[in-house]
Amino acid sequence: MNGFVHRLNRETMNNLKVKNHLVQWLSQKLKRSGLNGFVVGVSGGIDSALTSTLCAETGAPLIVVNMPINQNPTHISRSDEHIHWLTSRYDNISSHVVDLGETFESFCDQMPSEALGGFSLANTRSRLRMMALYAFANSHNMLVVGTGNKVEDYGVGFFTKYGDGGVDISPIADLLKSEVYEMSSYLEIIQSIQDATPNDGLWDDGRSDEDQIGATYAELEWALEFYDTHRAKWTSEELSAREAEVMKIYLDRHFLNKHKLEAPPTCEVPEEIKQ
Repeated sequence: MNGFVHRLNRETMNNLKVKNHLVQWLSQKLKRSGLNGFVVGVSGGIDSALTSTLCAETGAPLIVVNMPINQNPTHISRSDEHIHWLTSRYDNISSHVVDLGETFESFCDQMPSEALGGFSLANTRSRLRMMALYAFANSHNMLVVGTGNKVEDYGVGFFTKYGDGGVDISPIADLLKSEVYEMSSYLEIIQSIQDATPNDGLWDDGRSDEDQIGATYAELEWALEFYDTHRAKWTSEELSAREAEVMKIYLDRHFLNKHKLEAPPTCEVPEEIKQ
């Protein structure tokens, strides 16, 4: 982080109030939906751990699903550890492990190699998991709950379209990553998850989120807040070399991935053309 001098100037959250607000929001969304409960995919990461815990706090039925695909064993063990922690604290939890490794390999075997380059394999993993979550949700009349935080969902669009972005509700999408950690510590989520390096588990080489993005979450939080505060009222000359680099990373991803947050464009055909 050499040359990165800006720091977020934020007081500690009122964790109790924020937790109560999120739990109440989840309960209200569930009531309005007329459905029976929640489905959350747990990965062994901090975001899904917090999301599933908040859902558990509502008292509504919750299905948590661990969906390994040729996964790093530490990810699987953390997911299992979190599920055990949840079920020991809450009595509204049911859990499943669905190994999608063979399904993924079978899909790849049927596809031409030209269709499996770039991000295709990583995104396919995420979309297979989405399909599994909705199978549970449809069968039990439940809502699929998203696990993305504000940096990922709003800031840089670090999610798979129609994969982990394919959800019904997103309770923590207005929490920065640092706030996710703060809330997770408050709720006493297991330490191994709090200490784990953020990793989406979609790559065979085990690359972390920060390896993929090219910036740390702390840097991205600064860029998000700096850009939203200043917009066009700043110049690159005001920034250090690293800050300028982080801003470029942030803005490139922010605008490139905006399509993930918008409905697919619809071509409107004027009536005079139809006639």
